Amino acid sequence: MRTKISMITTLCMAATIDAFPGMGNTLQALSSIVKRQEIPKTELLADLKILPDSELTPVGKAIKAILQINRTAGPPQDFDTVYTVPGPLGSPECKAETCCMWKYVADEMATVFKGPSGRCTDLARGVVRLGFHDAGTWSKTAGGGGADGSFILAQEIMRPDNRGLENITNVMEDWYNKWHKHGAGMADLIQMGATIAAVSCPLGPRIRSFVGRNDSSIPSPEGRLPETNQDAEALIALFEDKTIVQGELISLLGAHTVSQQRFEDPSRAGDPQDSTPGVWDVKFYPETTSDHTPQRVFKFKSDVTMAEHPRSQELWTLFSDPERGPGAWAQVTYIRLSILGVEHINNLVECTGVLPLRVSNFTSTDETELESFLESKSAPMSEEAVKLLEGEVL
Repeated sequence: MRTKISMITTLCMAATIDAFPGMGNTLQALSSIVKRQEIPKTELLADLKILPDSELTPVGKAIKAILQINRTAGPPQDFDTVYTVPGPLGSPECKAETCCMWKYVADEMATVFKGPSGRCTDLARGVVRLGFHDAGTWSKTAGGGGADGSFILAQEIMRPDNRGLENITNVMEDWYNKWHKHGAGMADLIQMGATIAAVSCPLGPRIRSFVGRNDSSIPSPEGRLPETNQDAEALIALFEDKTIVQGELISLLGAHTVSQQRFEDPSRAGDPQDSTPGVWDVKFYPETTSDHTPQRVFKFKSDVTMAEHPRSQELWTLFSDPERGPGAWAQVTYIRLSILGVEHINNLVECTGVLPLRVSNFTSTDETELESFLESKSAPMSEEAVKLLEGEVL
């Protein structure tokens, strides 16, 4: 059961889907840049590559349009759809609708993804990274891996490149034990968790979200995730093998706006990658290339080399503009990522309406404390700094 907050808003969104101010102009600029760089046309995936349009479900048609960046037929975000549960969890009415159970899941997740200050928490940051680490193991050329829940079901947390995800893994296992009996699979819990977390962050996107993936306990192949010290050419090749081209990769990196490093430099464990930790803005882009960032802003070598790559610079500058940002492109890329390795995309079910609504305006209530932390040199972090980055009010 779905209701609309504003039918006029929805009709306008279907026509233009301007995710941020100036998004229409941004997408035109992106299109021009892509054409000049001769980046190949985005690829379809799995059954969407072979099924004729006449055999596509409404969800199949929508995802196909999203992947082809057709904003009119397939906007990648939905700001207004709200799902109303038809009955209590476990009732016949709830069991009859796929999204009903997911509404209860989303509400529980949202309570731990947002701290008292309004910024998103370490669990939110963790599940966004987890969503990538589960799906990003897929390879176009070699097969295997993908968004199948194997990260947890096959205990991939034991791999070195998954360090730092122990806490969210434990929480996700608890959620699986609780919700699996109601029909939730691990692959869907991970990917729904990632999109619920993203919109739980202030200014975060409300990405269209789908369920119905198959779970797998077969470990995904190793060596398919990016490393923080890789150069740009290696990263570009790695992601092209996932059907994610360079411009899309740059937009996907925008998620680092809410990330914290822990192992690249253990002496600075917990340092954020831009000056507004827990807020999903575009400051990551200009601060990655700036020589005048706060002392505690940490820059991965891989991000810096990508920003400095000759074919990246124009897009990097464009995404640095707070009035435009990566917007719709980034959400298209995450939807693509979240269905890598899924063979039956046409049969997925959309449950975007269960997500929290987007917080489009945010003012920090502890700006003074945050600025003081960002310019501090203390290591390890003080207890107050840890609480600050957990979204707590000091």
